[in-house]
Amino acid sequence: MANIKKGDLVQVISGPTEARGGSRGKQGRVIEVIAEKNRVIVEGVNFVTKHVRVGQTQRGTKTGGIETHEAPIHVSNVALVDPDTKKPTRVGFRTETVEKNGVKRTVRVRYAKKSGKDL
Repeated sequence: MANIKKGDLVQVISGPTEARGGSRGKQGRVIEVIAEKNRVIVEGVNFVTKHVRVGQTQRGTKTGGIETHEAPIHVSNVALVDPDTKKPTRVGFRTETVEKNGVKRTVRVRYAKKSGKDL
């Protein structure tokens, strides 16, 4: 089970601060997880400008120009946000027994180490 999943609220914990043009301290939702490269794309963090070639759509409207969108950031540079304190926390796992339709199963559950709340 992964520490960070799509839809989690994370905070950037390394890199230059916002005053120096970076993203440290910013919080955002995870848009995508790229597991094979250990990277995540976070909403509103690590913007890059991309020059897109000018083209035409079927209707004849122009496309292209300079676009900005989020770039991947390494998973070690972000930390999950604790739902109670709204501050970064580490992730732990514990096993719980869940009964569904009379069948007992053991399930791994993620929890915030600072507050102990389930994520």
